[in-house]
Amino acid sequence: MFRSCGTLFLKMNILVIGCGKVGYTLCNRLSEQGHYVSVVNSNQEDFLNLSSDFNGYTTLGVAIDQDVLRRAGIENCEVLAAVTSDDNMNIMVAQLAKEFFHVPRVFARVNDPRKNDVFREFGLETVCPTNLTVATLCTTLQEGSSAGINVGNHTILMYRIDIPKDFVGKRVSEITFEEGEVLVAVEHADNSISKMFLTNYEILKGDKFIVAKFADQSC
Repeated sequence: MFRSCGTLFLKMNILVIGCGKVGYTLCNRLSEQGHYVSVVNSNQEDFLNLSSDFNGYTTLGVAIDQDVLRRAGIENCEVLAAVTSDDNMNIMVAQLAKEFFHVPRVFARVNDPRKNDVFREFGLETVCPTNLTVATLCTTLQEGSSAGINVGNHTILMYRIDIPKDFVGKRVSEITFEEGEVLVAVEHADNSISKMFLTNYEILKGDKFIVAKFADQSC
């Protein structure tokens, strides 16, 4: 079951619903980071995909069954992530966790973008792989290499921009970025990185900008 957290390091009691590709990958990563992980799944064989180093707790059963959730430790968990391939299952479990068990933070994976907006109206934090993939591809096609992350209900894209030669020698404060873009770092020719927070960096030959921007998921 879950253990209590008695150190300043933010180890969390996390309940994951679903042990498919997303679920077992998430469980393995969270376990590696030192969190206390419990996972619920309806297929026993899927648990075999968990890493040999996984030291969490597994529960076999249907995740919308309250007794199954209790056995998995939902009453002590701080975060629940419903990441099955079934959007309807994810929303039902997320609602149970939020409204009945009062889990502080609840996340639901939503594959159908049309359902994503509906889920958000319930006040749930969602992760939509479809929207994230589309937004990342749109920016990659237009800007080059990029990566996307979800923060709450928002998608933020990070991408690298080649710097024109006539920018060399200028200060960052002299550069005008597109609306919504924020410069977060500069990658140098030797692949090292300088953070841009509260600095007025002078641009060098071979530098590239690393920029963050809220994604327009409609593309």
